[in-house]
Amino acid sequence: MILAEKIINERKKNGWSQEDLAEKVSVSRQAISKWESAQATPDLSKVILLAELFGVSTDYLLKDEIEPEDAAPLKETTEIGGKHVVTMEEANDYLSTQRQSARNVALGVLLCILCPALLILLGGMAEYRGSIGEGVATAVGMIALFGLIAVGVALFIVTGIRTSRFNVWHTEGFETAYGVSGMVKEKRHAHEHTYTVCLTVGIVLCILAVLPLVVAGAVGVSDWILTVFLSLMFPIIAAGVYLIVRVGVVRGSYTFLLDEIDASPETKKQNKTEEAIGSVYWCVAVAIYLTWSFLSGDWGRTWIIWPIAGVLFGAVSAVWRLIAGSQNDKK
Repeated sequence: MILAEKIINERKKNGWSQEDLAEKVSVSRQAISKWESAQATPDLSKVILLAELFGVSTDYLLKDEIEPEDAAPLKETTEIGGKHVVTMEEANDYLSTQRQSARNVALGVLLCILCPALLILLGGMAEYRGSIGEGVATAVGMIALFGLIAVGVALFIVTGIRTSRFNVWHTEGFETAYGVSGMVKEKRHAHEHTYTVCLTVGIVLCILAVLPLVVAGAVGVSDWILTVFLSLMFPIIAAGVYLIVRVGVVRGSYTFLLDEIDASPETKKQNKTEEAIGSVYWCVAVAIYLTWSFLSGDWGRTWIIWPIAGVLFGAVSAVWRLIAGSQNDKK
């Protein structure tokens, strides 16, 4: 039995379509079709991935003389040295879940930043245009504000529940099956261009979002126009932060798998602590932002917390690494 026939046989044995197998191996469905029709042959890295997915040896796939009944199944190892072994399928599942989580988290952050925009716009219409009553403007604006915050928090909760099954990887560590590291590096390399573009565009949007408001204030436009520019600033900042958070979470999933593979126990412990510090830090930043905004009612100024928090987070991370590094050197 030749390689093409064995791929068909093993794929059907697992109940996968060509599209399913293509997604697991990170190729197109057309590539799978060519492999199965013997029009093309997978390269060595893909053969290794196929062997891992099918639970067979590479010898079985590559040697025509070995028939299915003669093939020794590849023993599935779930633990090495007390650590869970992440298989190719589990790694792909983790990365797929993180991609979905990235969308949800980024959308949740976008909604939390966007929430005061309608309140400010309606308040300006009531005060400067008289086209809507002040009470109605406040009521509708507050409903929109709390509604967006509620949806954002719900997205955070749902995402946390969906990803909780991977928490044990963070707390207890893991090893990876053969070929997983190469697959993750390929995916991270393919994502590099998207990460760079989205990160750059996101940062530029956050910087430029304030520019129309500054220019409008400098040329002395009416208070109504200033209010419009102020309300438009929030969607622009929200869009920029959305891009940054989304690609950051996806890249973080690749880095997490690769760092766990290569890092020392001390580095892994340091990364987990830094992750916990980051979670607490941003929760405190959100709490300060919302508290200050509600108490002062000055949503047009409180947004400054976000760029300040971003700069301070970099400083906090750097200080933590210096402290952790000095402690490791003393050991």
